[in-house]
Amino acid sequence: MKDILTQGLAQLDITPPPEAIDQLCRYAQLLVEQNKVMNLTAITDPEGIARLHFLDSAALLPLCGGAAGKSLIDVGTGAGFPGLVLKILCPELKLTLLDSLGKRVNWLSQVARELGLKDVTCLHARAEEQALVKGYRDSFDLVTARAVADLRLLSELCLPYAKVGGTFLSMKSVDSGEELDRAAHAIKLLGGRLENITDCPIPGCDVTHRVVAIRKMAPTLKGYPRRWAKIQKEPL
Repeated sequence: MKDILTQGLAQLDITPPPEAIDQLCRYAQLLVEQNKVMNLTAITDPEGIARLHFLDSAALLPLCGGAAGKSLIDVGTGAGFPGLVLKILCPELKLTLLDSLGKRVNWLSQVARELGLKDVTCLHARAEEQALVKGYRDSFDLVTARAVADLRLLSELCLPYAKVGGTFLSMKSVDSGEELDRAAHAIKLLGGRLENITDCPIPGCDVTHRVVAIRKMAPTLKGYPRRWAKIQKEPL
C-alpha cells in the first residue's frame, strides 16, 4: 500500500507530510477492522482502499486552492472520505466531518485520535438541520460531498454551509452532464455559481471522477435547505 500511495500522490502532484503515508496505512487497517462490525465500505483489499478511497479523495486537494488554514466540512462523510484523507495530507486544514449515523461519527472520532490529528470535529447531525445552525451556515471555506445523490439534492444540502466566496466541491461521475444541466437552477437559487468542472483520473486504475466546483456568490436564502422529505419529493 505504501508504494501505491507514494507513486499515486506523486502522479497527482501532491507532496505529503512525512507522517501521512503511515497514517493512511493505519487508517486502512482501522477501516478494515471496523468494517467487520459496521458497514463502512465494500472495498476492503489494500490496493482498492489505496486507489479508490485514498487517492480518489486526494485528487480533490489540488482543487482546493491551497487548503492550509481553511475550514472544510465534509457532508455525509461516511467512513471519512474525502475529508479525513484531505486532513492527513494537509494537517493545517480545519476539518468538520458530518454524518447522520452516530456510530460512524464515534468511530471517526476514535480514528482521528489514534492518528494524532488535531482540529477535527466529528459531528452527528442531519445535514439539512445542521445547515440552519449559526456558526455552520454560510461559514466554511470548503464543502465536500462524495455521495451519489443527484446534484440538485446535494446542492441544497451543501451550499448553505459555504461562506460567500467559498467553494462546494462535488464528486460526480464523468457522465454527469445532464445532471449538471438539471442542477443549474438549484445552484443559482442557493447562491452558487458553477466555477469549473475537472475530470480527475485516479492513478493506477481506469476510474475517473468529475469534480464539480461551485462558488458561493451570495448567502443562501432563508428557507433552504428544506426538510429532507421535501428535498427528495420536490428537487429544485
